[in-house]
Formats: sequence, structure tokens, C-alpha cells
Amino acid sequence: MINVRTDLAIEARQIYKEENNDEDTDGIVVEEVEEEGTKITTVRILNEEGAKNMGKPIGNYITLDIPEFTAYDGELMDDVSKVLGKTLKKLVNLSEDKLVLVVGLGNRKVTPDALGPKVIEGIMVTRHLKAIMPETIDDSIAPVAAIAPGVLGITGVETGEIIRGLVEKIKPDLVICIDALASRKIERLNRTIQISDTGISPGSGVGNHRMQINEQSLGVKVIAVGVPTVVDAATIANDTIDLVLDDLIRQSEDGKEFYNMLKKVDKDEKSVLIREVLNPFVKDLVVTPKDIDLMIDSLSKIISNGINIAVQPNLTVEDINKFLN
Repeated sequence: MINVRTDLAIEARQIYKEENNDEDTDGIVVEEVEEEGTKITTVRILNEEGAKNMGKPIGNYITLDIPEFTAYDGELMDDVSKVLGKTLKKLVNLSEDKLVLVVGLGNRKVTPDALGPKVIEGIMVTRHLKAIMPETIDDSIAPVAAIAPGVLGITGVETGEIIRGLVEKIKPDLVICIDALASRKIERLNRTIQISDTGISPGSGVGNHRMQINEQSLGVKVIAVGVPTVVDAATIANDTIDLVLDDLIRQSEDGKEFYNMLKKVDKDEKSVLIREVLNPFVKDLVVTPKDIDLMIDSLSKIISNGINIAVQPNLTVEDINKFLN
């Protein structure tokens, strides 16, 4: 069972392998491909055993590892948006008369948590046009609604309750949720997009477990799209000490007392100790990169464009951009 804080299935699988002599758990299938410079890894959790060992629900988890400087390069951003759109389209698989509800989770006043609300600003919203002015919009354009419901601390209402009420009212055929996630690796921050068909738990990335938003709670298929924007401070400390220990072991003489002492260090016990030592001082501290403002702006554009491409299969990117502008 995975006990390190991470929302990424690809990391959960790696942690399991590290803890079990590089062996994969039963009930897991992993596929890797590369498309237009973006590595795509699909982790399929097939049964309850795989779900238990991974700490994730049964379903499909698709991870896009985007090139390092994507956020600074408009052409790269467009390439990643197209790959994301193509990947999402396979999961969406709806005709143009089906309604899609896009939900941007998170707190727009907290930059690392503002990804969802920022994505909503770039969504091609058409439901009102098809309902009020059907003669002004082509039949090939799919109806799309969007909402950024805020967070419990501001609204006083569970996000899941808001979404469930809206779903009962407008009856969408699909819900797409966007949220900020947590990673266990610094190098994955703002460099990974995860897509899953298992729904999402708002706030889970920072330890605030709220009502699940999934097919069971809403009665409609839910696709989740997320990007890790924070990493647990205790995880950073733990990984740093691991690197120091590994380096000391390499420099020590095999068989000597110091070498043997280092080899006997239990990494699981060390991780627990680090959390116990840090907790009185930093509690559940999470860390985010200093350029998070720029990264959230760029990633929100990539994701909104990708969603637009996926839910509007009859339109070109140019058509979508004209509509938004």
C-alpha cells in the first residue's frame, strides 16, 4: 500500500516497485509511447489487488510528460495541446449533440491551486448559444458548459455538492474536472499532465480530502485532468537524505563498520522519523516552484486548448481560436 503523498499513478507504481524488489503488482498493465516529443504512459489498474497495492481506484491513468521548456515556447504549447486533445478524445468519444460539463476545481486566489479556474477561462462555452440562439451556431458544434465552483473555505458548500446539484439540473453526458495535484518528485512539478477516468477528490493534493467526484457520486462519467503543482516538504527532505546516504555508501569501504551502519538504515523508518521531526515545525508544508505564476498561465492554456480540441471534434484549432477571440 502506497503511503507517500502523490496523486500520480505513475509515481505510485514506481514506489511500489521500489518497495518490492522492482516487481510490478498483479492487476497492473503499463504502456509507453511517444508522440510529437511528448511521452505518454498509460497505467491500467485492472482489479482490486492492483487498486489496493497502488492506493488508486480501478481505471485508466494516462500521464503526459511534457518537454522541459514547454511553458516558454508557444509552438511547443500548441503541440502538447494537440497531443492532450487527441488523448482526451479517445476517452470522451461523444457525438456533437451530447452535453459536456467542464469543472475547474481549486482556489483562484492561491496560485498553485488556481489551475482549474484558469482553465475554465479558456473553455469554448456553447450550451447557452445552442439553447438561446440555435440559428446562430452550427449543428456540428457540441454544447459545452463550464463552472469554477470555488472551495469549501470560501463558499461554505462542498464542491461535490455544487457539482452534483448542477449535474442534476442540466444533465450532462460527461463531466471533465481539472485540478492541481501533488507529486513526490520535484522534477515532475508542472511537467506532467495526468488524465484518468476514475474521478477526483478535491483538495487531496494538500491533504484536504473532500467528497469524491466520480461516476458513483454523480451518475455520469467523469474524466479528471490534473497537473502536480506542489510537493510535500517532508518528501523533499527524505529524498535529500536518501541521496546523501547513497553517496556516503559509495564513498565508504565495503565491509567496514561505517559502511555496514549505513546499509542497515531502514528507509521506511527514516521517512516516518522525518515526518515526526518536521511536523511540530512545518506541519503539512508543501512546496511550489518560484515561477508558478507563469507555469499556471501556460498550463491552463495547454489544458483548455486540449479540452476544446477533444470536445469539438468537428472544429479546427483555428476555428476554436476564432470563437474564443
